[in-house]
Amino acid sequence: MNADDELLAVKAAELYYEDDKTQDEIGALLHLTRWKVGRLLTQARQEGFIRIEIVHPRARKLPLERELRARFGLADAVVVPSSDSDDETELRSRVASGAAEYLTSLRPAPKTLGISWGRTMHDVATHLPSGWARGVNVVQINGGVSLNKRASSAANTAVTIAQKGGGTATLLPSPAILQEAATKRAIESDRAVRAVLDAGIAASTFMYSAGAVDVKSVLVESGYLTSAEVAALVRKGAVADVVGRFIDADGNIIDQGLDDRTVGLSIDALRESSSAIAVIAGRSKHEICRTVVSNGLCTVLVTDEDTATFLLEAHR
Repeated sequence: MNADDELLAVKAAELYYEDDKTQDEIGALLHLTRWKVGRLLTQARQEGFIRIEIVHPRARKLPLERELRARFGLADAVVVPSSDSDDETELRSRVASGAAEYLTSLRPAPKTLGISWGRTMHDVATHLPSGWARGVNVVQINGGVSLNKRASSAANTAVTIAQKGGGTATLLPSPAILQEAATKRAIESDRAVRAVLDAGIAASTFMYSAGAVDVKSVLVESGYLTSAEVAALVRKGAVADVVGRFIDADGNIIDQGLDDRTVGLSIDALRESSSAIAVIAGRSKHEICRTVVSNGLCTVLVTDEDTATFLLEAHR
């Protein structure tokens, strides 16, 4: 494009995008044919003279999604906008809404959906529309029998997702963490518990959210771990809680003794899944998200714009 055409393209773009002129009106003003105006607008976009940004809070960041898929070998990615004014609850809700929309869009819909529990998954359940699936079996993949009100949300989340999907919820009748490994082995050998664990392993799709290793962890709030126990995990190098399993930056179990007392889907089973959706939001979870994605613990990532940008810059 020569200098004269560049000036014409810029002028046409200003009239079209800023003054809301039609292509016919621009042609009359600039003494050009409508066809020439259309070509100038196309060239202006191709040359980068025009930048179009969709700023609706539910708009997805498609270029970031494409780059995440290419960079990390993901089957898919969903990236929602984030801004400096977002608080943690608002951003988590927006990402959960994106996860709910993604789950609703899956064709065919999952026959069996294995889910974890926690604040983010509760938000996903809230955002899911009724009729998102037909006859789905929702299986709880990590223990969550109530030690207090927080833990009781595990069953509520699974039931809500199942009811909205016209299906049934299969609940794991066990605490998340037991005091003795022998007790865990005994519980897992029970026929009813074993059936739920096997159903979870066989799920066609998993959806979960990784948690932080700090006193705000739902496992601390739920009474499964003390603040001192979490501090000890951090000293050992724990970075994330993934379906109740504490892992380091390389995706390895950080405390085998604790893992031997934890009921539910294993890290290896999650890593081997052909369809695992991780829903992770917020600045405080940047390193957690990097650990999950870089260690092959998800095939689909649903996150926010800032977290996606962090992942890509850290990978470079």
